[in-house]
Amino acid sequence: MYPHLFSPLDLGFTTLKNRMLMGSMHTGLEEEKGNLTRLAAYFAERAKGGVGLMVTGGIAPNRQGWLMPFGAKMTSSAEARKHQMVTTAVHEHGSKICMQILHAGRYAAHPFLIAPSAIQAPISPFKPWKMSGRLIRATIADFANAAAYAREGGYDGIEIMGSEGYLINQFIAPRTNQRDDEWGGDFERRIRFPLEIMKAVRAKVGPDFIVIFRVSMLDLVENGSTWEEVVALAQAIERAGATMINTGIGWHEARVPTIATLVPRGAYAWVTERLMEAVNVPLITSNRINTPEKAEEIIASGMAHMVSMARPFLADPYFAEKARTGKSHLINTCIGCNQACLDHVFARKEPSCLVNPRACRETIIPPVAQEKETRKKIAVIGAGPAGLSAATELAGRGHEVHLFESGSEIGGQFNIAKRIPGKEEFYETLRYYQNLIRETGVVLHLNTRATATALIEQQFSDVVLATGVVPRTPTIEGINHPKAISYIDAILGNKPVGNKVAIIGAGGIGFDTATLLTTPKEHGSIQEYQAEWGIDTTYTNRGGIIRPAKQTPVRQVVILQRSKGKVGAKLGKTTGWAHRIALKNRGVQMLDDVQYHKIDDLGLHVTIKGEAQVLEVDHVIICAGQESLRELLEPLTSAGVRVQVIGGAKEAAELDAKRAIEDGILVNV
Repeated sequence: MYPHLFSPLDLGFTTLKNRMLMGSMHTGLEEEKGNLTRLAAYFAERAKGGVGLMVTGGIAPNRQGWLMPFGAKMTSSAEARKHQMVTTAVHEHGSKICMQILHAGRYAAHPFLIAPSAIQAPISPFKPWKMSGRLIRATIADFANAAAYAREGGYDGIEIMGSEGYLINQFIAPRTNQRDDEWGGDFERRIRFPLEIMKAVRAKVGPDFIVIFRVSMLDLVENGSTWEEVVALAQAIERAGATMINTGIGWHEARVPTIATLVPRGAYAWVTERLMEAVNVPLITSNRINTPEKAEEIIASGMAHMVSMARPFLADPYFAEKARTGKSHLINTCIGCNQACLDHVFARKEPSCLVNPRACRETIIPPVAQEKETRKKIAVIGAGPAGLSAATELAGRGHEVHLFESGSEIGGQFNIAKRIPGKEEFYETLRYYQNLIRETGVVLHLNTRATATALIEQQFSDVVLATGVVPRTPTIEGINHPKAISYIDAILGNKPVGNKVAIIGAGGIGFDTATLLTTPKEHGSIQEYQAEWGIDTTYTNRGGIIRPAKQTPVRQVVILQRSKGKVGAKLGKTTGWAHRIALKNRGVQMLDDVQYHKIDDLGLHVTIKGEAQVLEVDHVIICAGQESLRELLEPLTSAGVRVQVIGGAKEAAELDAKRAIEDGILVNV
């Protein structure tokens, strides 16, 4: 299975056991108070799962480089000793780990941020201070010292973060470097900073230490690097002593989605492939590689020497071991949603993973114990996300679990989500649970509507209600008019939808419905994605971007929001902007401050910002939220049955799969 993916990679002084890199992703565990126990457990679990090499989240080389006030840094032997529990935990399981050195530059979330030029980033509230020549030299020394301290802390190497628009990248690109001294101006002076860092680091750590340099191979911003400059920089970095070069894609301020689920798998491997013949050190490719099949394909076809996957190892820490042992059908695939990982990090919340609530909480929600619990006969009602999670969790603990589903297939709301263009990864989650049901021995009853009488007669000791939700019907005159359609009927294709559509509700379901109704038939290919977002595959323009292809609207769609303010403001922080841009480019109108009056033959009667009008539409699609469905609760509890309610049945407000799956994992019987 996957012979290229599991072939060793000889680096000369050391060998990696496979071609999988768990890429850097900041989790907030790096800033853990006291010690790094949780970070150690997090990486140990992935090391146990067989990944060859891991990279930590960004660690600053000094205080100015902090991502945020009091962020993680590596500036002393005391801090290095703190990391020894992390590296020891990884080495105990036969994997290797590198520490990423990241200087935030103008992306820092504090007022003491610095940059090559005093140019404020569009995603930052602060304007940076221009670095003096003396501060530049001191920062170079700080990178080298941080690398030495990383070695002292037991790391096998370091990764120098030179991409994604952070400080080093800011020196390289004319977009952010407007100096006219020895550190800016022409290309040779703009790349002096990264080269001096690379040279200083190698001199400090010696020849037998992994040094990965992450090069921004495609900036996706105006006035970024040219392809010729990328090649020249990579070759210079190699000469300066890099062990490997990692592929960075897109600055954080770029208006092109690069890792969201709407990005096709392996959509950026072509960039790494272009560099393969130009350098001699191993190249690592990244972005939206989430299956062993795609990883194997990339390496086998010569597009890269190694693949970087970050979020896939959040979703399943045993990704590598399952692939190696022929159990890839049991891999819990990353769906690229960003909801519990990146969205939480940017909101300063505890990060985790939508499909794996144990991620980053290994010491809080440990894996299912090997010693099984006292066996009980348990019924789980509803095979949506919450029910699937609960049933397989309880069966894994050793219980006899019966899962009842009134429909003909498992999935619940996931069967709606998987039909949305750009969310096809939900098929993988359903594949995972279907196989896990068999693996754990859950008894699945499809096309079976559970009744209180039957459940009581079968003498279940516990019942878990995961009956989910039903669409909420708003009180609008004419809501039963033929023009009014529920989002379920629209998405599942139960009813035809006309060419002029109004969508009531601007939450996730409203945007999903608009996406489905406006997506052209040729959707899904890498080429279509590149054209839609203006990615210059010829790389004739700086930054690799061009004007996005003009789209012919499939339908006339308007999304309506009752409240005032930005439409879709509650969408995910790291993905919502992309959904809004995509729909605007397709001609979708988004209107706030809307009052709904009635639906009739003329269309939808509304008042928008105080002005009464009629939207002459063919159909009005209702996406006005959901209501909990728990009709079994009262008769079961009245009969003395122990019942636990989870997922949408517990609370429909702000419903999401993240909470539903977590409820299932935490179910208590």
